[in-house]
Amino acid sequence: MDAKCDLRRDRKDTHLKKIRLKEELTAKKRRIQTILKKCISDQTEEELQILKESKSLVEMVLNRKHKIELNKERAKEVEDEAQVLAHKCLVLSKLIREAKGVVVYTGAGISTSAQIPDYRGPNGVWTQLKNGSHIGQHLDLVMAEPTFTHMAITELNRKRIVKHVVSQNCDGLHLRSGLPQKHLSEIHGNMYIEVCVNCKTQYLRAFDVTEKTSLRRHKTGRKCHLCAKESADLIDTIVHFGEKGKLLWPLNWDSAAKQSSKADLILCLGSSLKVLRKYQCLWPKRTQGWPQIAIVNLQWTPKDSQSVLKINGKCDSVMKEVMKHLNIEVKTYQKSLDPIYCFATPLKTEEEVTCNRIKLFESADQSKHKLCDSVVSSPGWFGKGIKRKK
Repeated sequence: MDAKCDLRRDRKDTHLKKIRLKEELTAKKRRIQTILKKCISDQTEEELQILKESKSLVEMVLNRKHKIELNKERAKEVEDEAQVLAHKCLVLSKLIREAKGVVVYTGAGISTSAQIPDYRGPNGVWTQLKNGSHIGQHLDLVMAEPTFTHMAITELNRKRIVKHVVSQNCDGLHLRSGLPQKHLSEIHGNMYIEVCVNCKTQYLRAFDVTEKTSLRRHKTGRKCHLCAKESADLIDTIVHFGEKGKLLWPLNWDSAAKQSSKADLILCLGSSLKVLRKYQCLWPKRTQGWPQIAIVNLQWTPKDSQSVLKINGKCDSVMKEVMKHLNIEVKTYQKSLDPIYCFATPLKTEEEVTCNRIKLFESADQSKHKLCDSVVSSPGWFGKGIKRKK
C-alpha cells in the first residue's frame, strides 16, 4: 500500500514539475516578446543579457511572429488591375483551348455571388469562428441558384472541353446547373442528397436534408423506400471537418482520381486549396511531367508557386471574359431544367414531419409559414465540425 502511495506521489510530483517548467517557459517567452518590441537603444543591459542567454527561444519567438505576419498577408484578398486581369483571362482561354483534357477543382469562391459565404475569406465562416465572432445571418442555402461560373463549367463540359469537376462545395449548385453526376465528384457531399445505409440508393430531395444532422450524426430521420429493413436509415452525404467520406456517391472519388491522372490542365476556381492539396490522388506524379495548373482566387494558395497562371479575380468576372474569348455562349439558369425540380423524390405523407425547411418546388403560399426559417444563423452543415481551441 505504501509503495502504491509513493508511486502515486512521484507521478504527481513529476506532473507538477512539468507544469511548472511549462509555465516558466511561457513566462520567459512573454518576457522575450516584450523585450523584442523595444528599440535596441531602449533595451537595458539585463534585457540584452536575457536575449543572449536565450538564443533558441528568441529564434522561436521571431519565427512565430514572422509566421503570424505571413498568414495575415496571405489571408488578404487582392484583385488584379483591370488591364492585368484582361490579359490573364486571354492567357487562360488559350490554355483551355489548347488543352486536351481539362479538370476543374472548385471551392466556396464560385458560390459567393449566389450569396453563400465562403470559409477562409475575411468574412468567411471559419474566419469568424476562429476570431470568436458570431456567424452573421444568411439566407437558407435552398434560396441560392447556380452562378455564371457554374453554368459556364456545365457548358464547357457539354462541349467536352471540361472532362470532370471536383468540388469541395456541399451546396449542390453544380448538380442544379445541369452538370451530369458522372462528371462530378462532390468530395464533401451534397446537401440535397441522402443515401440508404443498407442498399446505398441515392435520394435526391428538393430541400436541405441536413436539418437534423451534424458531425458524426448523419441520420436524417427518414427510412429507405426500397428496403424492407427497419435498420435501413437514410443518412446525409456531408463530410465534416475531421471526418473521412466513405460513400461511393456523390463523392465519386474513383472518377476524380482517374480523370485527374489523365488531365493536362487543372483549373482551380475559388478554392484556397488548403484542403485539396492534401489529397494526393488529385495531384498525380507522372513520368512525362506534371499537368499545368491555373488558379483563380483572390487569396494566396499553396499551389501558386506550381501554377503556370494565377489570376487574382472573382470567378464570375474571370469566366465571363474567358467564355467570350472562347466564343462560347453560356445559357442562363432555368428552374424548369433544374434536375432537382425534375427528379427529386417527394416525401411520403408520414415523412412530412421530418422536414421543416423550405422546399424548392413550394409556392409562396405553401412556404409562407416557413419564411421565418429562410434566414438562419448557421444553415445546415455550415460551421459544423470545426474544432475550436480556447
